[in-house]
Amino acid sequence: MKVEAKLLLGDCRERLKELPDNSIDLVFTSPPYADSRANTYGGIRPDDYVEWFLPISAELLRVLRPTGTFVLNIKEKVVNGERHTYVIELILAMRKQGWLWTEEFIWHKKNSYPGKWPNRFRDSWERLLQFNKSRKFHMYQDEVMVPMGNWAERRLKKLSETDLTRDTSRVGSGFGKRVANWIGRDKVYPTNVLHLATETKNRNHSAVFPEDLPEWFIKLFTRPGDWVLDPFMGSGTTVRVAQQMKRNAIGIEILPEYFHLAQQGVVPILEEPLQLALLEEKGDYEIN
Repeated sequence: MKVEAKLLLGDCRERLKELPDNSIDLVFTSPPYADSRANTYGGIRPDDYVEWFLPISAELLRVLRPTGTFVLNIKEKVVNGERHTYVIELILAMRKQGWLWTEEFIWHKKNSYPGKWPNRFRDSWERLLQFNKSRKFHMYQDEVMVPMGNWAERRLKKLSETDLTRDTSRVGSGFGKRVANWIGRDKVYPTNVLHLATETKNRNHSAVFPEDLPEWFIKLFTRPGDWVLDPFMGSGTTVRVAQQMKRNAIGIEILPEYFHLAQQGVVPILEEPLQLALLEEKGDYEIN
């Protein structure tokens, strides 16, 4: 299968305008959080974050296919002893913009370091907000099933009268609330909490997430040959993973140093040789 990977250097607010309408199957990205990475990306004040992001989300709404999905990795910031509401405000503003806030996933960071402040403890989780532009979108749930283990057998030993009388599923899933329905299954569907360690090997970027994170969502929302977009590419993790999974990918990065790191990391694993061309006039790196 022949796939493409395109790396675009520049501000995503401008470079996104070059992409066709309804052309992307999955947007997976982690923009700079409010007041974070000030030394690299300048930092966006929490009070200004929604106004800054809405032009970007408007372009993402335009380029996403009606059957596509947008997954946004974002985190609140503590200001003056309380959590700022910019994430909540952004969700509400995006809904007014035309997005459907379909689901919320939690990334539990298994290797998060302990710590405390006078009124709180260190976070060991981050949000992954799922947005769609249509109520009917592609979702391949079987691709992310997990091993069953012996959970059902252990659970059956402690069945209550309520468990014994609960109905089977009314939505066609085959599960329902009867624990007995789980017996004999090798795999089950996961929850919306992902237990993944943070990236600890890549020191070239200030905020690298593990490859398993985009991989999981790429499996869930795309098929080989689909298009994946990361408008805040950083060192190129999402693009690299998408390419390895035989998805077409587009990455946009505003900082030349990270853009060139992404160039070095985008190594195709495909069934046929590729021709690589660096488009100097726009800073585009294209694999055909």
